[in-house]
Amino acid sequence: MSWIILVLSGILEAVWATALGRSEGFTRVGPTVAFGVALAASMGGLAYAMRGLPVGTAYAVWVGIGAALTVGYAMATGAESASLLRIALILGIVGCVVGLKLAH
Repeated sequence: MSWIILVLSGILEAVWATALGRSEGFTRVGPTVAFGVALAASMGGLAYAMRGLPVGTAYAVWVGIGAALTVGYAMATGAESASLLRIALILGIVGCVVGLKLAH
């Protein structure tokens, strides 16, 4: 159960990071509210997952999922440029996250 919660929390990390960028310094209400809700849920899920997983592993997986999804979404929407090298590097992060799960 800890791993499922951790993955969901990593997804929510990407949500709050994207919402933070769209909040324009917390001047837009919708993205600001989305940021706050996703941040609280993401941190709560990370804290819950850390009850059953080592702190270093849980944090690395959480950050890896969040970072990969955030940049993947930005590339998919055209907010950031995509290249084969960037995609390969993001896939490397995903591979490391999977490796941490398999090594657990």
